[in-house]
Amino acid sequence: MSKDDNILKNEDPGMKKSRDAVIVRTSIIGIIANVFLAAFKAFVGLTSNSIAIVMDAVNNLSDAASSVITIVGTKLAGKEPDRKHPFGYGRIEYLSAMMISFLVLYAGITAFVESVKKIISPGTPDYSAASLIIVAVAVAVKILLGRYVKSVGKKVNSDSLVNSGEDATLDSVISASTLVAAALYLTLHISLEAWLGAVIALVIIKSGFEMLRETISHILGKRADQQLARDIKETVNSYPEISGAYDLVLHDYGPDSYNGSLHIEVPDTLSADELDTLIRRVTDSVYQKHDVILTAIGVYSVNTKDADVVEVRKNVLKIVKSNPYVLQMHGFHLDKEEKKIRFDIVVSFDAGERRQVQKEVYEKVLQAYPDYTLQIAVDMDFS
Repeated sequence: MSKDDNILKNEDPGMKKSRDAVIVRTSIIGIIANVFLAAFKAFVGLTSNSIAIVMDAVNNLSDAASSVITIVGTKLAGKEPDRKHPFGYGRIEYLSAMMISFLVLYAGITAFVESVKKIISPGTPDYSAASLIIVAVAVAVKILLGRYVKSVGKKVNSDSLVNSGEDATLDSVISASTLVAAALYLTLHISLEAWLGAVIALVIIKSGFEMLRETISHILGKRADQQLARDIKETVNSYPEISGAYDLVLHDYGPDSYNGSLHIEVPDTLSADELDTLIRRVTDSVYQKHDVILTAIGVYSVNTKDADVVEVRKNVLKIVKSNPYVLQMHGFHLDKEEKKIRFDIVVSFDAGERRQVQKEVYEKVLQAYPDYTLQIAVDMDFS
């Protein structure tokens, strides 16, 4: 199987449709549950003059709306790649998750404004046993719905579903809080409705900001998942001809849709056809095991023929690794005729001045090999 074959098969239509169907089905369940809960809570809140329960009903409607957005986003993200967007439309799912975040924020801000109004002009709640039973049932339903939606979201790697599940779980806490307020009013005749509504609103706003921050992180291009990066490098390094895998870069074009590139170190004794065969095997293995398309594999040649060069490499590595901020050295090359030494270093993000680290390494290596011209490239710690 060639690399081109992998690219053609990267989006398995059956798997893609199955994932989309799961997301849509779960979202529909969420819509139905939230619409019914919103209706019940609105009725209870209005008849009992409870601002907290009314705000909770509004939040349920926002949850139903977020499920609609999830369905629309999933459908749009499933569009086939075209001339304008050759990498597909998978990132639309991140945009739909962002819209849900804004919806949650809007619901929280609206609830906070209404609660403040009630604090200024308080009303007297009038609870009934039936209303409290309905709210208690709503708590149980939202706990189950939240766990279900979030677990499905994690299973199919859908940020929109995970956000909806987290919001549903938060709702169960909010609804339980209204029961506590009701109990205080019925037993101690202390009305905390408006204050509880304000607290609930602030919790919703905080949740909305956290969802938004995570979604923006995806859109900006967050760091590759550490476990996935380790697994890919482990697969690449499993080939006996390869002595190291470096510079792994993964581009996320939607959930579970990655293109990537990396460098491998191989002996300088490999012929062109052997190297070509090796690269194709590596590409196929990474795709089969990790569903990641490696669009490019660069090559670093490790000198194995000259004992002097091998010794210099060991010494340079020791010098470089003496700097606490240098995570890795690779791509070492020494040209005896032109008197040049070239290698790459990966500098930790913890280093305040990465260029300063490069300068310190340069000076130490030059001190050890003053007759050579040095070329030291600083690589980003992508993975």
